[in-house]
Amino acid sequence: MNPNTLTGNKIPSRIGLPDFLKGVAVALMVQVHLMELFALPEIQQSMAGKISLFLGGPAAAPLFMVVMGYFQARSEKPLSRRIWLGLKLILWGFLLNIGLNAHLLLKIANGTFELNPLTYLFGVDILFLAGLSVIIIAIIWHLFADKLLIWAIMLVLAASINPWIPVYSGTMSWIKYIEAYFWGYHSWSYFPLFPWLSYPLAGYLFGLLCKTSVFKLLIEKYLLQVLLIIAVPLLLFFTFGFRVASNLPVYYHHNEWFVMWTISFLVALTILSQYMMKFTGNNLLIRYVRWMGRNVTAFYVIQWLINGNVATAVFQTMQWTGLLLWFSIVMFSTALMVFLWEKLKQRVYAKTSQ
Repeated sequence: MNPNTLTGNKIPSRIGLPDFLKGVAVALMVQVHLMELFALPEIQQSMAGKISLFLGGPAAAPLFMVVMGYFQARSEKPLSRRIWLGLKLILWGFLLNIGLNAHLLLKIANGTFELNPLTYLFGVDILFLAGLSVIIIAIIWHLFADKLLIWAIMLVLAASINPWIPVYSGTMSWIKYIEAYFWGYHSWSYFPLFPWLSYPLAGYLFGLLCKTSVFKLLIEKYLLQVLLIIAVPLLLFFTFGFRVASNLPVYYHHNEWFVMWTISFLVALTILSQYMMKFTGNNLLIRYVRWMGRNVTAFYVIQWLINGNVATAVFQTMQWTGLLLWFSIVMFSTALMVFLWEKLKQRVYAKTSQ
């Protein structure tokens, strides 16, 4: 089954299944940011709140990183271009930290809040993970090409090595801020490289497998059987997956067992999404989600700039009505600004290419 022919007609790959999945991921990220920052503590701790946190878990950041890894496997860019892309993502991460925390940093500067600004300036958000992952994947590709066994070993190492790496306990505090990007259990490290590198590696490995004839046959002939097989361990260990994903400190620093469960969850989600898109066709909602996926970086950055600065004023004070209203406002305003941003880029490109 070709992901670019889900509706029975040839469509460009950029509006296929990967973009749909990225669109789903960024929408779920928006709602989990609201739950984490805007919702009253008792709402977060309710079953509905935990479901919201769960939806913002495996189907959000891990899904986005798997899709990113898949596209890296399809990339034909040279090593230098890949490393430059990773560095740009890291730079965007620093700029985003300043932008989304601008209101809070002003409050810290004028003495309203007594907080450590460094944990916000150097908070390890997903753009840092993306940038570091792109660079590491590029280096592995340069050294070992597309040897499946190497990529599988790297995935296992990334998922399990964190507890075995010693955490710095000396007096030079600045080392902690560097360490937080890679390993450890620092509270401002939301997406440390280990274990989160597992997900782009899993996406890359999946991209390599898609090139093999055996795997293509499996996808074309036995996709439903694969879904049924995966469903068994997913359901048996669903309580475990739900408990980890709905507990943010544990979720950000999870172990290899949750990595395995999440990858299984994402395989099942991908298969279900493929079937859904095949049978529902290219309707308005599907096209909108794909559009979000095609513009996922801009969408993610803009929604964080809005949510991060508003959160300083309304931190954990909203009831359900306010959360639903604000979700609608953020999704609409972010989509509008992304649309205008894309139009602006097109005009600038048209002028410079004349």
